[in-house]
Amino acid sequence: MINTANIKFLILFITLFSIPVVSFAGNENSKKEAEKSAMSWLTLVDNGDYGESWDEAAILFQKAISKEDWVKTIKGVRPPLGEVEKRKFESATYMTEVPGAPDGEYVVIQYFTVFSNKASAIETITPMKEKDGSWKVSGYYIK
Repeated sequence: MINTANIKFLILFITLFSIPVVSFAGNENSKKEAEKSAMSWLTLVDNGDYGESWDEAAILFQKAISKEDWVKTIKGVRPPLGEVEKRKFESATYMTEVPGAPDGEYVVIQYFTVFSNKASAIETITPMKEKDGSWKVSGYYIK
């Protein structure tokens, strides 16, 4: 059952990825750092370490959804898809503006993913540069 907090969370992240945004060629080094952070975070999710994935997410992510609601939501989404059989990098776009989020540095990354129970999915993961200079995931969406 999806509660109000889950609906707000889903609306926030659907909005982030459904509205056209201005993107820039961006810094290749930032893209590489963001992708490394995204893969590290995805490994936590792939391994079912959902609470730890929340702990390792960006402050923006943590403010958007409580740890308890994140764990409940992701448990309803990921396990039914099955194990990741293949994940192929598709694109990384550096941005300084994304809808519904403060201006900053973001990299919107897409992977073509094959799960054991879903042959074709697009994972969109958005790391953002935190104030301390680290890249942390601020959004995750599976289509």
